[in-house]
Amino acid sequence: MTAAPALDAATWQSLAATHGERADAFTAGRRERRSRQQKHAIEDFLFEYYPVTPAALRRWHPGVGVALEPPAPHAGWRWYRTSDDGTVRLDVDAFVVDRGEAVRFVHALLTATLSRPAATGCFGLHEWAMVYRETDEHRHPLPLRLGPAGTDAVVEAHKIRCTHFDAYRFFTPDAVERNTLRPTRSSMTAMEQPGCLHAGMDVYKWATKLGPAVPGTLLLDCFELARDIRTLDMQASPYDVTTYGLDPVSIETPEGKAEYVARQRVFAERGNLLRARLVDVCEALPA
Repeated sequence: MTAAPALDAATWQSLAATHGERADAFTAGRRERRSRQQKHAIEDFLFEYYPVTPAALRRWHPGVGVALEPPAPHAGWRWYRTSDDGTVRLDVDAFVVDRGEAVRFVHALLTATLSRPAATGCFGLHEWAMVYRETDEHRHPLPLRLGPAGTDAVVEAHKIRCTHFDAYRFFTPDAVERNTLRPTRSSMTAMEQPGCLHAGMDVYKWATKLGPAVPGTLLLDCFELARDIRTLDMQASPYDVTTYGLDPVSIETPEGKAEYVARQRVFAERGNLLRARLVDVCEALPA
């Protein structure tokens, strides 16, 4: 990969400032709620399931091959090096020594996912399977929109086709056998497909695994996708999300199913565009 010309201080400082403002807008609610120790069943997922702090999210990285003219704080950050001319850039060799295995896994997973068509027809039933015949407290501090019996009836009236291990592993014991597939951690590369909402959210996870190799704009684009998908994920769930000002996507009805699939297809397209950009990042690393 040919190195790009060094960014002068004014240019990269402007890019970093813009990145910080965008990140702050994404995390404002989370930061404000934490000051009041208040939970949010939809948005907290983005900071707890994906354990990236607001401070880490706002840290801007230029990406592979981009040098920064001084004074750049990156000089003191992990995996950066300062050249004889004073410019600072990501030390890709050092990064790959430490993170090469992760880079290879992310590349293989995203490439495999991109090669498959988006499968629709799951209708977000993974969230329903997580509370099927559940007698203890639910995963989220929200009431069930149809009540326990109504929720169980929806699960029993549908065929569940969950391809995502990190959703499937939270199914209740009674729901596990209702899934037509048996995803495992080791089968992720063989089973991930772009229509899966959780696979779409996880594009953000894979961006974080690539760390400073991912340009700031790409990282925030992935976060934004995860945020948007998470909203549909909970709208289509068995939980009542009206207290958050959201309408339910009633997947137990033909109209709800149609809305879910239409939005699912849009997210699959957005996710694939970001997957392709992350594949390019992986291929810029000598892993």
